[in-house]
Amino acid sequence: MSEAARLARVPAARIRRWIRGYSFPTLAGRHRSEPIVVPDIEPIANTMALSFLDLQEVVFVDAFLKTGVSWKTMRAAHHAAEQKLGQHPFSTGRFATDGRRILLDLTGDVAAADPAFQEILTNQLAFRRLILPYLVKLDFGKDGQAIRWWPSGKKRRIVVDPERSFGQPIVSREGVPTVVLARAFQAERSTPIVARWYGVSRQSVTDAVKFEAGLKAA
Repeated sequence: MSEAARLARVPAARIRRWIRGYSFPTLAGRHRSEPIVVPDIEPIANTMALSFLDLQEVVFVDAFLKTGVSWKTMRAAHHAAEQKLGQHPFSTGRFATDGRRILLDLTGDVAAADPAFQEILTNQLAFRRLILPYLVKLDFGKDGQAIRWWPSGKKRRIVVDPERSFGQPIVSREGVPTVVLARAFQAERSTPIVARWYGVSRQSVTDAVKFEAGLKAA
């Protein structure tokens, strides 16, 4: 949970509410808010964990909320999308928002210049007005699901891949965890020395240090 919060830059307490649900008082009594993200992994010894796709759903939910999408719209859209796409619909890369509505890509092609979207709550056609920045940070498999995440963008060498290093952030070319390179740099304060020690390029060291510094700042 703590690692998921660190990578998604969403407080762990907030993620817990999203995956456990929560209750709150109203004039009519206590109201129960059900989970919006259902983890793939059952709790082990009361410790909760998220899969890679769970993490992407958290990132998507946070991004949608920041654009102004209401919780009511979010929940209705997620439920409708599950009926169309199955589990983890928000990690398929087929969604965008204009700040009020959540739109489902009818073409299935995230890279299309001007694809038609269907507003999944009303089934009215619209055209994509905004491609959220996180969509272009993901690689998708043939089934449309996210398979790799480039949290700093694809021009940087940082990748989160569930099939490499247990899903921890690594430099993509050499596979060394970013936290290892960042800690080594903190100790030596020399990019060339760290690069030589771990057999990586200087650019990989630089990207790793910047990435870890950004997480710490967040």
